[in-house]
Parts: sequence; structure tokens; C-alpha cells
Amino acid sequence: MLNNWKVQLEEMYDKMVEWRRYLHQYPELSNQEYKTSKLITSLLSEYGIERKVNVGGMGIIGYIKGAQPGKTIALRADFDALPIQDEKDVPYKSKVDGVMHACGHDGHTATLLAVGKVLQENRDDLAGNVVLLFQHAEEGGGGARKMIADNCLEGVDAIFANHLWSLIPTGTISYTKGYTTAAGDGFQIKIKGKGGHGSSPHDTIDSIAVAGQLINQLQYIVSRRVNPQKTAVVTIGSIHAGDASNVIADSAILKGTVRTYEKEVQQLVEEAMNDAIKGICLSSKADYEFDYYHGVAGVYNHPNETEIFAKSVKDSLPELNVEEVPALLVSEDFANYLEEKPGMLFFTGAGNEALGDVYPHHHPKFDFDERAMLNAGKAMLSIIHYYLVENDLEVMAPYNSVK
Repeated sequence: MLNNWKVQLEEMYDKMVEWRRYLHQYPELSNQEYKTSKLITSLLSEYGIERKVNVGGMGIIGYIKGAQPGKTIALRADFDALPIQDEKDVPYKSKVDGVMHACGHDGHTATLLAVGKVLQENRDDLAGNVVLLFQHAEEGGGGARKMIADNCLEGVDAIFANHLWSLIPTGTISYTKGYTTAAGDGFQIKIKGKGGHGSSPHDTIDSIAVAGQLINQLQYIVSRRVNPQKTAVVTIGSIHAGDASNVIADSAILKGTVRTYEKEVQQLVEEAMNDAIKGICLSSKADYEFDYYHGVAGVYNHPNETEIFAKSVKDSLPELNVEEVPALLVSEDFANYLEEKPGMLFFTGAGNEALGDVYPHHHPKFDFDERAMLNAGKAMLSIIHYYLVENDLEVMAPYNSVK
């Protein structure tokens, strides 16, 4: 049965490419995905999939009901783009100035649309239900939280998601037990000194000098405050101060990001940053404002669901290299779903040097090997097959006890 599903997905490859390239040419920013939402809704309707629109804003849910009762498994794809100018020289280059799909969300959506069509056509074989979550506003727009607040997870027993990844070669699927991505926080520090002429530093409080001390001190948080067996990153990505070479700036603004996995490490870093800022500014007689912004949490792959995923994909897709890998320090709002329901996020290799240079995500020349969509789709079909077809064969019994 699963082999037939895979064949049907293969037959849809040209359509997947067509959808992906349309979305790539007409990308839309978070919470502005009008054309994208319309396309998804139209295709779900064409395939006879029950749907709910405007979920948490621009989100869409598709419902596939099996012929027999059983578990309800959710599959999620995101569909927003980024404020980046597309610099690729390809026929499907973005036609929207300053906006492009630079993270693979167009491929995620095309993949889930094809998977949904295959499952809808084979719904009589399912003992249980499938929920297709098409999520808007993943790139910092709060889409996951908004959809959850609008009850998108009602009745769901487990949830899975794929992320195409250009830095992994096509033909590889990777996963991580436990934390697989990090919490992504941001901060802004404003140092308020006293400006003056560059020839009279004794009459000023030099905000740039204070900022220099602070930048050095913040690096000691990771090297000397955080347990070396834990993970944390503190990065200053922006500093702005002054306009003239002979004037001491009265203020300086620093912006950056913090990446952690565990919440206790996240809290330690925030508190240590506040201590460092307070101490340096006090000793320099400067004032300050410190704003720390909590982003999404780290994606925590639940052990049981991760074991089921690994077994199902390894057994059903022997042609692929399925490997367990260390966690990444990127952030992903799929974490919000996993705070509510068990499940996991996996990464599908989409990098192919034979097709040209491979660029990282969020790069102006980002692209991916479109054949990776088939691998991701087959992995999703394998998960559904294990949960909603083979469950009566007790193939999952060894994993149901894993906590």
C-alpha cells in the first residue's frame, strides 16, 4: 500500500514543481499571504479535502477523514516569505521586489499539498484522520501561536513537520532526539552617556567606550557563566553611535541575538547580561536601557515520536540516508506546537552541488534541489502509514513505552 502511495506521489512531481515555482515567483511576507492562501484553499477544494480558512489569520487547515476510527495525525507546512531581494538567475526568480522565498517554505507547501492529495485519494485505507496545517507567518510573525489559539490542534494526537535544508545533501534525511533547534531571542541595549568634543574626553561619558567594554564582557557570559556542557550563543549584530569623527557620542545602541536550548540557560544568560550592563554602566557613570525579547522556544522532538519516525522512514525508504545528527542553533516556531502536542521536526536534505552553488538559508541566492520535495513527501507518507495503517500490526509496540 505504501509503495502505491509513493508511486502516486512520484506521478505528482511535475505538479509539485509547478506549485513551488509559482509560489517562488509570487512570495508574500508574514501575515500578508493572500495569493498563497487562495492557491492552497483552491487546491484543497479541487481535491475534495474539507478545509477551514482564516485560521489564526491567514492559516488554513485541511481535514482528511479515514474510513475507520483511529489516531489523528497532523502534518504542518509554512508558507510565508522573507524581506530579501532575490539574486538568483533562474526562470522562477521572485517577481516581487525585495521579497523572496529564501528558506524553503514554498517547497514545504508544495510537498504537503501533494501529500494531502495522495492521502485523500487513499482515505478509505486509513484508520484515523490526517490534519493538514498550512501555517502563515513563521518568520517572526507568530503564525504558530495564532493558529494554536484558534484551536488548530483540537483532537490531534501527534504532529510532524519537515524542513528542507540546503546544507544537507539531497538523499539524506536527518533528525535529532530532544532539542533540535534553539530558542531565538533578541535584545537591544541603549547606553546613555554624555557627548562632547573629541579633544575633551574628561568632560564626557563616552558611550562608544562603554559599549566596547560591554561587548567584551558579554562574551564572558558564554565562556564563564554557562556550564560548558550546555549551549548558548550571544551575538552582537548591530551597533550604532555617533556621526562625526571628532565628536564623542552621547548614546550607543547595540542589537543582537541569544540562542539557547534549555529554559534555565536562557534565563541565566538574560540575568547575566543585565548584571554586566548594570555593572559596566555604573562604573562608567552611564545610564542604560535594556530590552530583552523572548522569541520562539527551542524545538523539542519528543522521544517516542522520534523513534517512530526513525523506524518508519528507515524501513520504508531504504534508498535514503536517514541519520541522527546534533541539534542546530537556528529557531523555528514549530516549537509552539510541540509544547502542546507530542511530535517532531525532521530535516530533508535539499543541497545538490551538481545543480550549482549551494547557498545557506536566508541568502539572496538561496535555492534547493526540487527532488528533495519527493523525499520529504515520502517520509510524511511513511509516518501516516505507520500510524493509520500498520498500527493494528503492533509494529509500533516497542516504541509506545519510550518516554
